[in-house]
Amino acid sequence: MGRGRQKAKHTKIARELKYDTYNVNYSALEKELGHHEEDEYVDKWADQYADEDEDELETA
Repeated sequence: MGRGRQKAKHTKIARELKYDTYNVNYSALEKELGHHEEDEYVDKWADQYADEDEDELETA
């Protein structure tokens, strides 16, 4: 008896996902993801740690 109700619920959800149109705000999505082409990658931890190459030169 429970299987019919469960199958009907899954069918209803599948139809909603297939046929409903959703309005997507792409500018808000782009802001949230933080994708900006003009920004360069900045390593915020670069000043805290020495480079590996510098460590090898000091010990040699």
